[in-house]
Amino acid sequence: MKAMILAAGRGERMRPLTDTCPKPLLHVGSQPLIVWHLQRLAMAGFRDIVINHAHLGAQIEAALGDGARWRLKIRYSPEPVGALETAGGIANALPLLGDAPFLVINGDIFCDWDVARAKGLFASDLAHNDLAYLVLVNNPAHHPQGDFALANRRVLPDGADNRLTFSGIGIYRPEFFDTIARGQPAKLAPLLRAAATAHRVAGERHSGRWTDVGTPERLAELNTQLSGHSET
Repeated sequence: MKAMILAAGRGERMRPLTDTCPKPLLHVGSQPLIVWHLQRLAMAGFRDIVINHAHLGAQIEAALGDGARWRLKIRYSPEPVGALETAGGIANALPLLGDAPFLVINGDIFCDWDVARAKGLFASDLAHNDLAYLVLVNNPAHHPQGDFALANRRVLPDGADNRLTFSGIGIYRPEFFDTIARGQPAKLAPLLRAAATAHRVAGERHSGRWTDVGTPERLAELNTQLSGHSET
């Protein structure tokens, strides 16, 4: 299975930190945020990684190179700054991702979900016609309304009593993005809601560590939490 890390965001809420440094290269603990993802993917046996980038993307390529230091093969999918949105960025990278289901991780989260589980989910837990599998988390203070409901491992577009937040970790079949032409901007949320309405999205609730590293305050809080502790 291949994996894609989304790293093309401008990081407006992180300014001024992201004026000179792309958000995935901001340090969490002892190393850049994106390196935590690379290490966890490598430990789980992933080898082929695709990273999209836009804002200050050359810095990302210079910092990570071809991935050999983590025993990974990294390929890059450059984008115009702020042009393609999440679904458009994934669709643009499909030629690098191949014909099999693939894992996608937002580059601006910190999470201990076991990425090794991704390899078996489409074989064991998903219905034949499912297009996506989402990892959901409890609603954080900055997003109390959540995104989706979850019932019996089915992701639903609505549900007042059990709404959860999309973690930014998902597994997708390539055909989920069939309606998006390469280079066409497209948001991910409307596609997910449409597929959930059609009962074609499965998922789970992750109760472990998860942080949306979206503001300098959240970055500082995460670093405080990790101070003096070892994370793997």
